[in-house]
Amino acid sequence: MQIRDLMVDQIRQEVRAMGLHELRGADEVDDALQGAGTTLVAVNSVCGCAGGIMRPALRAALAGGPAPDAATTVFAGQDVEATGRAREYFLPHPPSSPSVALVRGGQTLWMLPRSRIEGRSHRAVADDIQAALQEHCARG
Repeated sequence: MQIRDLMVDQIRQEVRAMGLHELRGADEVDDALQGAGTTLVAVNSVCGCAGGIMRPALRAALAGGPAPDAATTVFAGQDVEATGRAREYFLPHPPSSPSVALVRGGQTLWMLPRSRIEGRSHRAVADDIQAALQEHCARG
């Protein structure tokens, strides 16, 4: 197995350990994102800002407080079909890896693109995710 394959496997294990369900094909994306509940979608990648900022931010944001009905991930550069389909739901937002979105009924409610992840602390990004979860997922 090549180093990149080992790295991808480790990243997949990391997101599954956080409770994110991997969407590997277009049909899985459609099934996950067209429902009535709120679904978090993390567009994962092997880049440094995904590993050093986005994934730690997700871990912190999902640890407490309001939660989405489902937490999912697509892997840019690995699961091309799934990532492409997820990005169709995110329009008019341009493709961005990594990124995080909240989707309900096929409509994107909130989007955190790479430009708001890269160069920030994972805590600041976690705060943004938690604020979006509070706004779109708080039950009352």
